[in-house]
Amino acid sequence: MEIQIREDEQNILPPADWAGEIRRLQEELMNERDRNLRTLADFNNYRRRRERDGRKFAGEGKREIILPLLSIIDDLENAMRWAGGDEGPFVRGVRIIHQKLLVLLDTHGVVAFESFGTPFDHNLHEAVAMVEREDVEPGTVVDELRRGYLWNNELLRTAQVRVAG
Repeated sequence: MEIQIREDEQNILPPADWAGEIRRLQEELMNERDRNLRTLADFNNYRRRRERDGRKFAGEGKREIILPLLSIIDDLENAMRWAGGDEGPFVRGVRIIHQKLLVLLDTHGVVAFESFGTPFDHNLHEAVAMVEREDVEPGTVVDELRRGYLWNNELLRTAQVRVAG
């Protein structure tokens, strides 16, 4: 009579070669360890990628809020310029609001940069006109029509300027 052994019952019988079985189990253990380490590394990479993407999306969301605020600051600066030397209560209130907005933006890393009198830099400036000026070097910014801003030392908005020709 022949004994039939099902495959799932084969591991119940003791192996004939103990040293070979130990090597096989050690290799299987090493393979499992390597697979677990790769899975852990993949998960860590995934987590870092998600954190980086989250920061990127948060930054894009902030940018969508900050850019319209810069237009409001431009309007407040124009209003103060049009008021001239008037220091009535209304103009003082506009100045206070303007300062509060600048402080708020500064706490988030947004600062204006000075363009007047500097050499034209196509990375920072948008030239909207060239003017003939004898008193300055050609290529120098002679008028700032709209301020430029940096956000955490990266360009947020270019300055619109007039350049000496």
